[in-house]
Amino acid sequence: MSDIRHSLLRRDALSAAKEVLYHLDIYFSSQLQNAPLPLVDKGPTDLLEEFLFQVPKERGAPPKKLNPLQELQLLEIMCNYFQEQTKDSVRQVIFSSLFSPQGNKADDSRMALLGKLVSMAVAVCRVPVLECAAFWLQRTPAVFCVRLARALVDDYCNLVPGSIQTLKQIFTASPRFCCQFITSVTALYDLSSDDLIPPSDLLELIVSWIFEDPRLILITFLNTPIAANLPIGFLELTPLTGLIRWCVKAPLAYKRKKKASLSNGHAPNKIAKDSTSGEDRDCHQLYSKLHLSVLQVLMMLQGHLTEKNLYGRLGLVPFDHVVPLVEDINRLSDELNPLNASKEIELALDRLAQALQVAMASGALLCTRDDLRTVCSRLPHNNLLQLVISGPVQQPTHGALPPGFYPHIHTPPLGYPAHAAHPALPAHPALPAHPVQTFIPGMTFPYRPIR
Repeated sequence: MSDIRHSLLRRDALSAAKEVLYHLDIYFSSQLQNAPLPLVDKGPTDLLEEFLFQVPKERGAPPKKLNPLQELQLLEIMCNYFQEQTKDSVRQVIFSSLFSPQGNKADDSRMALLGKLVSMAVAVCRVPVLECAAFWLQRTPAVFCVRLARALVDDYCNLVPGSIQTLKQIFTASPRFCCQFITSVTALYDLSSDDLIPPSDLLELIVSWIFEDPRLILITFLNTPIAANLPIGFLELTPLTGLIRWCVKAPLAYKRKKKASLSNGHAPNKIAKDSTSGEDRDCHQLYSKLHLSVLQVLMMLQGHLTEKNLYGRLGLVPFDHVVPLVEDINRLSDELNPLNASKEIELALDRLAQALQVAMASGALLCTRDDLRTVCSRLPHNNLLQLVISGPVQQPTHGALPPGFYPHIHTPPLGYPAHAAHPALPAHPALPAHPVQTFIPGMTFPYRPIR
C-alpha cells in the first residue's frame, strides 16, 4: 500500500480518488474469492481517509478541502463506480469500507460525503447506491443512521420546496431503501418536542408509500436472516414501533404545539390561523390512514413469524419500547389540561389500545396482560384500553380452534354459570270464539270526524 500511496500523492485530488477506488476494487475482488466476508485492513482504510475524505495523514497538517465543483465531480465518480460495478458483493464491501464509522476524526467527513452521495443517488435514481445505502442503514449504529436521515430530509423537505416529489419516485426503484429510510426517520422524529414532529411533506410521503403497499415496511424483515436476539443500538427490523409511536402520540403532540403557540402572547391573525388549522387537519387525516395501514401490517405478521419459526420468540414490537411510549402519553396527558384535551387523549388511548391488541394477537408483542396492566395503570381511563388489558373472555380449550383464536365476547365469563333455563309457561285457556259478523251489502256506516 505504501507504493500505491506514493503514486497517488503525485496526482490531483480527483484522479487520486478515482485511482483509490480502482485499487480497492482489485483488492476486495481478490479477497472475496478466498473469504465471503473479508476483513478490511488498515492500509485500505488509511488510503480512503487520505484521498477520498481528505484527512491528512501527518499529524498537525492542515486539513485539505475540495471546492464545491470538485466535490460534485467526486460524487459523480463514486456514483458511476457503483453503477458500473456488476458484482453486488464487491459493491457492498467497498461501500461498507468507505462509510462504516471508524470512531476517528474522519467520521464527520465520512458522514457528510455519504449524505451528499445518497442525496445525489436519489436525484439521479442510482439504484445500486440506494441498495448499498439500505444495507448500510441495516448494519450501522442508529446514531449514524439518524444523521443520514436528517441530511436527506434537509435536502428534500427543507432546502428546495417541491423536491419531495423526487424522493417520492424511488418507491418503485428501491423499496428496500424506502423501508430503511422510514425506520431511520421514525427514530429521528419521535415527537418528544415540537422540533421533532415530522414535517408535513415527509409525513405525506411516508403515508403515501405505506398506504399504497403496507408490506413495504416488512421488506427488511422478510429478506434478512434473523436471530431471535437482535443487536442493541441498531435500527429495528421494521419501522412498526416508530410508526405506532407517531400514530399514538400525534394527537397530543399537535395539541401541545398549538398550546405553545398560543401561550407565547402573540395570537395569530385569521389567515395564519386558518392555514395552520387546515394543515393540522390534513396531518390528522394522514395519521388516521397511517394507523389503519399499521394495523393491517400487524395482522399479517402471525403468518410471517410462523413461517420463519419466530412466532413467540421474536417481538417485532418490543415491550421495552412500549413502556416509554406509555410514559410519554401519561406525561403529555398531565401536561395538557384534560378538560381542554379530552378528545385528543381519548383518540391517543384508543389508538394505543388497538395497536396493543392487534400486536399481541399476531405475536408481534410478547408480554402478558399483567405486564400491560402494570404499565398502563397510571394512564387516564379509557374503555377500549380497559378491555384490552383485561384480556379476552376465557373459555375451556377447544382442540378444533386455531391458535390465537379469541372466543366470542358475549360468552359468559368463567366462574359465572349460565342462567338456568326458564320453566315452560302453562298454556293459556282457550278463549271463547267471537260471533261472526255478518256482512250486509248496502249498509251505510255513519262517519263522525274527530274534532
